[in-house]
Amino acid sequence: MRLPYRNKKTTLWVVFAVIVVTMFLFKFTELRPICFFRDDTAASVMVRGDSRYLDGDNQKNYAYNREMPLIFIGGVPRSGTTLMRAMLDAHPDVRCGQETRVIPRLLQLRAHWLKSEKESLRLEEAGITKEVLNSAIAQFCLEVIAKHGDPAPRLCNKDPLTLKMGSYMIELFPNAKFLFMVRDGRATVHSIISRKVTITGFDLSSYRQCMQKWNHAIEVMHNQCKDIGKERCMMVYYEQLVLHPEKWMRKILSFVDVPWDEAVLHHEEFINKPNGVPLSKVERSSDQVIKPVNLEALSKWVGHIPKDVARDMAHIAPMLSVLGYDPFANPPDYGKPDAWVEDNTSKK
Repeated sequence: MRLPYRNKKTTLWVVFAVIVVTMFLFKFTELRPICFFRDDTAASVMVRGDSRYLDGDNQKNYAYNREMPLIFIGGVPRSGTTLMRAMLDAHPDVRCGQETRVIPRLLQLRAHWLKSEKESLRLEEAGITKEVLNSAIAQFCLEVIAKHGDPAPRLCNKDPLTLKMGSYMIELFPNAKFLFMVRDGRATVHSIISRKVTITGFDLSSYRQCMQKWNHAIEVMHNQCKDIGKERCMMVYYEQLVLHPEKWMRKILSFVDVPWDEAVLHHEEFINKPNGVPLSKVERSSDQVIKPVNLEALSKWVGHIPKDVARDMAHIAPMLSVLGYDPFANPPDYGKPDAWVEDNTSKK
């Protein structure tokens, strides 16, 4: 059956996109055709068990593959994801690094392709089956995660919005785990607006609209975390992490099966040091994580929410109550901090 011209054109664009991604892999990941073949007679797409290796400065070879226990940090931006990754980066066995930004975009592209029945059919007609697409996306993501920073025994990725497609990421990487950063939405939105953080769909001139957008985003992520299950997704409340860092970092490291190391409580001592905590000049949180864990950001939002928005908060953002926050508490009582955190704050 001959396809109409328009369908032919769409198919050609899809094929072109796949070729571009493949060329990227060949050029930047040193991927060779031999990686896709078991032997000279039987061709197959790289399976989950296939490993590739990175050479570390310590003369060690680090294997990476789809079966490895990756750590993903997710959440609405400005919810403590950078602090979480900085604390993990301070651990000698873990490397998260800066946001890649390309992984969420690739996942969004896939979601766009599969959004309509027609597009899905066109992909199938072009030979781009679910298995082919999943294999290509998994390998692309893995190469980016593995190679955008120093090698380490445990690799971590902090692209916050990836959690919106968390169940799909677990499908690609079945032994991965998510750390879901949760923060009072009022604090998150105030930070987004005051620091002029551009997020698609957020109107930085409107607290009401941003609270509604936060509510939708956090609801999607909360549902994803529930779908993934408690064994694979752990909710970490930013306020509790800041108030009780050691207690929560012990829980977190146990959850991701990483041994305890005191360094995670002093991430500021490892900023931009070899195998430490690399910071990006363009990430909005970089200027904050250079400081020790402190209470400065907990209640900065108090007094800045417009009165009409504060009055309607329970209706605008029902997820506040779902997550255990009191939508009418201004300021709220998040709890009493550990003495050394309070001391860090008083020294500022």
